[in-house]
Amino acid sequence: MRIILCGFGVVGQSLVKLLNSRSDDLYAKYGLKPRIIAVSDSKGSAVDTAGLSLEKLIEVKKKFGTIKNYGNIKNNMSGIDLIKNIDADVMIETTASNYKDAEPGMSHIITAMKRKMHVISVNKGPLALAFPSLVELATYNQVIFKFSGTVGGGTPILDYAKNSLRGERIMSFSGILNGTTNYILTNMTNGSSFDIALKDAKDKGYVEADESLDLDGLDAAAKLVILANWVMDMKVTLPDIDCKGIRNVTTEDIKKAIKNNCSIKLIASCDKELKVQPRQVSIDDPLCVNGTLNAIAFTSEHSGTQTIIGKGAGGIETASSILRDLLEIRQEIAKI
Repeated sequence: MRIILCGFGVVGQSLVKLLNSRSDDLYAKYGLKPRIIAVSDSKGSAVDTAGLSLEKLIEVKKKFGTIKNYGNIKNNMSGIDLIKNIDADVMIETTASNYKDAEPGMSHIITAMKRKMHVISVNKGPLALAFPSLVELATYNQVIFKFSGTVGGGTPILDYAKNSLRGERIMSFSGILNGTTNYILTNMTNGSSFDIALKDAKDKGYVEADESLDLDGLDAAAKLVILANWVMDMKVTLPDIDCKGIRNVTTEDIKKAIKNNCSIKLIASCDKELKVQPRQVSIDDPLCVNGTLNAIAFTSEHSGTQTIIGKGAGGIETASSILRDLLEIRQEIAKI
């Protein structure tokens, strides 16, 4: 399976390490022999149609801060250049989420689909802004589109809702979809001020480079869009979400919640409306998880409410979701 990898940050590097450590096992168990033939980062790319050395990719990135120094001649091709000019079976999109115009991820995905490549994306931007049309484009071009790492990182939230609850009609869902804000609110519940809790989250590397994505609820809203479309068969995009972040949560709000035997959590919900907002959640509620954990409760017609809890983001967790998607694509291709 020939792979183009767009983006070589934490997730891209984690994926390469994971594929390297499991290569024998993947072939023996699943007949999967992934061959990464091209990788791009923000400064350039590395290409070898016979297959790039996974160890060398990591070494070069660590040494130079870019993989364009992989070969003897520096390669300045961008991700879009690779997709347009190299034949591959799968394009994996791991560039940073951008909720203004979703570039460069949007162009990567659209171009790959038009060139009949299957697509795996952990970039939420394109799905948040154009989920219905991307699914339509994948169907039109008869390619498989997977994105399980966009919600919950390594926790299979999308798979659970679609497959484990198959045959059930999900009526509504709500949950904590952003681990960073949950970490900040947990620290505030434990006595920290907002500023100190935010600084601590930044020091631990939990906060996005653009902090507004976490603090203003955009990351949670993007995940809500993906869930609402995938699980509830809606056709919504980011502007359809009523979104409020955590910047205005005060120490007084926290104290009031504690008096009510509750904690304040940033809750994304899909019921009659699509909302992201801070709410009081009873400490007895399974959704009331702490730290960087995510939790989501699906309420279905006959099975009642079921809650899935797990780690949200993280390089290796998200890389494991990409591998899960790769294996599913391998299985689906084998059926044809």
